[in-house]
Amino acid sequence: MAAFSTSMIKDLRDRTGLGMMECKRALTASDGDINKAIDDLRKSSGIKAAKKAGRIAADGIIAVKMSEDDKRGVMIEVNTETDFAARDNSFIGFVNESLDKAFDTDKFVFEEFIVNMEEARHALVQKIGENISIRRVEILSSTVVGNYIHSNKRIGVMVALEKGDTEVAKDVAMHIAASNPQVVDPEDMPDHLVQKEKEIFIAQAKESGKSDEIINKMINGRINKFLSESSLLNQPFVKNPEMTVGELVKNSDAKILSFSRFEVGEGIEKIEVDFATEVAAQVNAAK
Repeated sequence: MAAFSTSMIKDLRDRTGLGMMECKRALTASDGDINKAIDDLRKSSGIKAAKKAGRIAADGIIAVKMSEDDKRGVMIEVNTETDFAARDNSFIGFVNESLDKAFDTDKFVFEEFIVNMEEARHALVQKIGENISIRRVEILSSTVVGNYIHSNKRIGVMVALEKGDTEVAKDVAMHIAASNPQVVDPEDMPDHLVQKEKEIFIAQAKESGKSDEIINKMINGRINKFLSESSLLNQPFVKNPEMTVGELVKNSDAKILSFSRFEVGEGIEKIEVDFATEVAAQVNAAK
């Protein structure tokens, strides 16, 4: 067996981003041949990365990039398994790289974008030891596009306005981050969501024992309230509840065309595992 120095282990670690002990084992197995060790690690780490792909990535961050004229914005959500990994500089670098490439793509197709980022994603999975997933990308273009990213980078919003200015757009985006409306206008609410709420209200009203006429009035009233509370234009503006968001944009001679709100891990079922179980699982996976 060939001898190898500590500096070779460090060199291999720097070139692969993998752990010190894993690099030492690879050099031992390759009799000190660092190039062979790299090839072996790429093969074994590739297997590990594939295994990690099945693990739930429900943490991560949201990032936004805007054009200089504020007429185009791109927002991305990239997930990892833990908030610790989400703070890793390599992970943040990958998010920024992904965001830049999405921004610079003329005719963006999500499936093609994912393929183009796969090599970098795979390398990051090997380096930090967690599953990484580019979950979604949103691109908005309009006369004015505003954005808001919450300080923890877990909620991001972009909003497209007709007329208005970036300050109004930012205020609206901040409101959306806080209030989470479902649509811009009550008329935009999908029929299946209205029907779902109606069925819930009908079941609740029937238990009251009231007449059908009163029940119908109760249901109509609750549906109207649901539409109002869930629609951006009708919501009281968070910075000044005495006016609605609709009044805010009207006073600025603006019109809200669309918005997009990302929240990290939204809709992903995250499995909670206690620390002892997690450690045991990692030990078993390493065998």
